[in-house]
Amino acid sequence: MNSNVENLPTAVLIRNVLATICCAQITPSRPIRLIAKLAIAVLIINVVTSVCFAQTYPSKLIRLIVPSFPGTAPDIRARWIAEKLRPVLGQTLIVDNKGGASGIIGTQAALQQPADGYTLLLVHQGTLAFNPHLFPALPYDPLKDLVPVSRLGISPMMLAVHPDSPVRSVADLLHLAKEKPGKLTFGSAGVATPPHMAGELFSRMAGIDVLHVPYKGSMAALTDLIGGNLTYTIDGIASLLPQVRTRKIRGLAVTSAKRLAAAPDIPTVAESGLPGYQYWAWQGLCVKAGTPKEVISRLNDEITKILKTQEARDWLADQGGEAIIETPDEFAAFIKTEHSRWGKIIRDAGIKAE
Repeated sequence: MNSNVENLPTAVLIRNVLATICCAQITPSRPIRLIAKLAIAVLIINVVTSVCFAQTYPSKLIRLIVPSFPGTAPDIRARWIAEKLRPVLGQTLIVDNKGGASGIIGTQAALQQPADGYTLLLVHQGTLAFNPHLFPALPYDPLKDLVPVSRLGISPMMLAVHPDSPVRSVADLLHLAKEKPGKLTFGSAGVATPPHMAGELFSRMAGIDVLHVPYKGSMAALTDLIGGNLTYTIDGIASLLPQVRTRKIRGLAVTSAKRLAAAPDIPTVAESGLPGYQYWAWQGLCVKAGTPKEVISRLNDEITKILKTQEARDWLADQGGEAIIETPDEFAAFIKTEHSRWGKIIRDAGIKAE
């Protein structure tokens, strides 16, 4: 290829090709031929542009927006995957917390950026499965405006109380709640967050009436629990287990089907007083719709390699979770299923954003 052509920026080459086509003579004898050539040229330009972009990605700083506050389970998961992605992508990757408004603020911030793969968004049930049913006037459509990259994993939650609480089991908690309807307080990371919905599901299945106290993030709820200002809270294992190990709070039960290897002395909610109750949280990464497929594929490939390592399995297991390895299409199908499933639960239970 001519060296002058090689040195031309891709955008200039594309402009020149289009200019040449547009200036071609159109005559009655060859309109179809010209249209065919134009279609082929556009196709080639699209392919070349995508390939060039994918080959140079990433070439600058990448931002991972977390629509939760620092110290929360989603934030912990985001910082872990960011740490693992930095060396394999060869670029600076920063975690940018934009909590508040049930994840809406952070999601909006991500959607305001170009669809180029340099802005990633951490997602979970709250942002993709709960919010569309709880906030009918969302300023975006999560199923259309976001494209899945990869699910990261699943993990149960924990129900915890103050270490001096007289409540020693889920059965004790349910008994007390029925004795004092509306008097017990349940603190969560905020309205429509996974901890809130896990708590709502718990209350509905148990038939109890407790006062939900939404906070701006799980750390604020945890602080009040440690201070003795809440009856109980529900949150991710990653957030609560370290506090249990230092005896600042007492883990009452976990929301998994079986006890966790990371906390074998803590029973499940089901065995401790509420048969049939289970709740699993999940997190993943998405990008803005329109991001080149080659970039999404590159990110998914690198995340898959990370999740297959023994280090990843051990890290997730320490929180009672496990890695989920999926293609972008498989993650997209899962999101649609979750969206539909939780929509029914929310409607049937009459749960509304406060």
